[in-house]
Parts: sequence; C-alpha cells; structure tokens
Amino acid sequence: MYVRPAAAAAAAFLGFTLTLLGGAASSAATGPDSPTAGRAALGGPVVYAHRGASAYAPENTLDAIDLAMRLGFDWVENDVQRTRDGELVVIHDDTLARTTDVEQVFPDRQPWRVKDFTAAEIARLDAGSWFGEEYEGARVPTLREYLDRVERNQQRLLLEIKKPELYPGIEEQTLKVLEEAGWLDERHVTHRLVVQSFSADCVRIVHGLRPDLVTAFLGTPAVADLPRYAQFTDRINPWHTTISADWVSAVHGLLGAHGKAMEVDTWIVDDAVTARKVQAMGVDGIITNAPDVVQEAVGGF
Repeated sequence: MYVRPAAAAAAAFLGFTLTLLGGAASSAATGPDSPTAGRAALGGPVVYAHRGASAYAPENTLDAIDLAMRLGFDWVENDVQRTRDGELVVIHDDTLARTTDVEQVFPDRQPWRVKDFTAAEIARLDAGSWFGEEYEGARVPTLREYLDRVERNQQRLLLEIKKPELYPGIEEQTLKVLEEAGWLDERHVTHRLVVQSFSADCVRIVHGLRPDLVTAFLGTPAVADLPRYAQFTDRINPWHTTISADWVSAVHGLLGAHGKAMEVDTWIVDDAVTARKVQAMGVDGIITNAPDVVQEAVGGF
C-alpha cells in the first residue's frame, strides 16, 4: 500500500493557504459559464486542479473536487476507467493497490486491476486512508457520481479517458454517461467540458462521435506532426519538461478542429518557479496538484 509521506505537511500548508486566500481565489474566476472562468484576475493561464486539489486531499475523490471548489477553482481534472461489469469509475491507476485498501479487502485478487473488479466490489474500498486518516471512508466515485458533484459545485471538467486500449468502446460509453448526466448540452460543451487522452486514436474517436466537443491530446508531438493532430483536436497538453517557447508558439500557430488557434495546457506543475517558467513560454493553462500555489505564482495573489 502506497503511503503519502507528505500528507501531514500538505494538510498543514492547506490550512495556511485557506487562511491566506480567503475569498481571493473565488474572485479570480469570472463565473462558471464564462469562457475565461478560472483565469487569474490579472490574466494568467487557466489553472486546472489535477485529480482535484490532490496535494491536499486524496486524488480523484469527491473530497478533492470539493476542496478545489473551496479554494476557488472551477476547473478540475479526472481519470476514467471501467469495471468488470461495465461501470465507469474515476481512478488514475489501472490497478487499485496504490489508492485504496484493496490488498486488505481482497488479498487474493492481485494484481488488483480495475477491470477485474465489479463496481460493487470497488464501492467497498477505502480510497482515502492512504492519504490521511481524516479521509478514511472516502470512496472511488463512479463517473456519474463525479459528474453530479462537479455540477453541484458549478465546476468544469477536464476529463481524461485513461488507457482506452484496455476498455474497447469506452469512448462511446463515456459520451453516453455524459449525455445522461446532462453534460452534452450547448452550455456544458461550449464552456465546461474538455475530453483528453494520451491515445490519439481515442481523441480522434471522440471528435468523430461529437465534433462539437473540445478535445485535447496528451503528449508532445514533433512540430512537423502538429498539423495532423490539428485535424481532430483543439489542444495539445504536454508534460512541462518537454516544451519550449518555440514549441508553444508552433502549436498556437495552427488552427485546431474547431477553426480556432490551438491551445497548450501543460502538466504537472506544483511550484511557483516552474509555474512562472511555463507562463513565460506562453501556455494557456497549467494542470497542477496544488492549484493555490500555481494561481498565486501566475495570477498575482
């Protein structure tokens, strides 16, 4: 079982951060349906709470997105995979071992792959204690539960379809759940939802099924290959160590699938120095476990 060694320190820092920010982070956004909601008051990049405010709460749980909301961040990122009986759940790893107590509850089911467990079995697992005892009893949410909470919080979603090669048809199924939850109407599609994946085929499929959706490819294609990606996606979202100002400029120089300049949202940036570095490169967004730290660095708090 993976134990987060910095959980106590993170919790202490969070208390300080909440006191320091007060309502400032909330005032940085211009409203949940504004195209610029989530940008800093002084015009910095959009800040995305990676797996929720996951520096301070267990990743991909409802607690993490609720905390992101309390910190004033309306964009949250998550990961979607599928259970043995076909339920979509929100979890990053394709195994349950790191972020749940599956090894204790089901000791004979190794390697504890998500796709080998039913939704009911996963619902029994504790997805919070690994991070800190105050989160004991947190659960792995289904995608529908997660969407309902994001909606209740008036937040917006950067949804990653994780390892689609393990889950044939997951693109269509994800869109079906989004539709059933009311997330494919014009308001959500225009302002509140982006679907991304490390799989170019997955992004292409989503674009083909719902050409109105904003999509993003996770990775750092060579500049010469960018025009090919521009045919089916709107954004290229790279790891921050793999980019330069020239590369960002090359992405911006292309029109994406919706006829607008392509954007760059980089990940995972958790410190002020790196946040300011990628801001200077011209990125449009920063995906981070510590959204308050990054927002202060790039937005002038």
